[in-house]
Amino acid sequence: MKQLGQKKRQKSNRKSDRGLETPFDEWGGVVHIGSLVGNSCIPSFLSNLPMSTITDINTPNSGNALPDRGAQLSTQPVFTLEDIQKLLPHRYPFLLVDRIIAYEPEKKAVGIKNVTFNEPFFQGHFPGRPIMPGVLIVEAMAQVGGIVVTQLPDCPEGLFMFAGIDKVKFRRPVVPGDRLVMSVELLGVKRRRFGKMHGLAEVDGQRVAEGELLFSLVD
Repeated sequence: MKQLGQKKRQKSNRKSDRGLETPFDEWGGVVHIGSLVGNSCIPSFLSNLPMSTITDINTPNSGNALPDRGAQLSTQPVFTLEDIQKLLPHRYPFLLVDRIIAYEPEKKAVGIKNVTFNEPFFQGHFPGRPIMPGVLIVEAMAQVGGIVVTQLPDCPEGLFMFAGIDKVKFRRPVVPGDRLVMSVELLGVKRRRFGKMHGLAEVDGQRVAEGELLFSLVD
């Protein structure tokens, strides 16, 4: 009888122990208070979740998404407005890039357009509810892409123009007061006369528009 009593007490203790662990079972049975992940202390159960749940801002995005989160980029210009005017033929009111804040030769560039209420297109688009036209968002991305293609080595003289627009999607409107951050990556060049790029436009880290832009060099 004594041995039977001891077994019952041991079994009861094991049930009690499992009862203490039960709240953690849904998180993978983790019982530690915290662990060091990415140089910051977070609950240990988060460290067991997929990395898509815990986002590291230093980890590049996959696929065509660009590491261009506007809120995390420095606003210090790599190319000022004066520099941009030396590279692009556009002028007011159709120069839609205020500065280039990141640039990797022959690969990609990130530019900013500060959208103000004084933009001339807001007079008619639309009275009482100003919204930046989607075609101008695409044009602004193309101008950022122009910073890349005009500086390709051995690039012939001429004017780069649109040859096509593909897979363009608009996610949300752009309104006065927004800072449009445009990241454009060169996907390929053919015979030094045709180029294909992927563009992404964001406001406050939220996607506004994205798509593929095709360029052609005109003599």
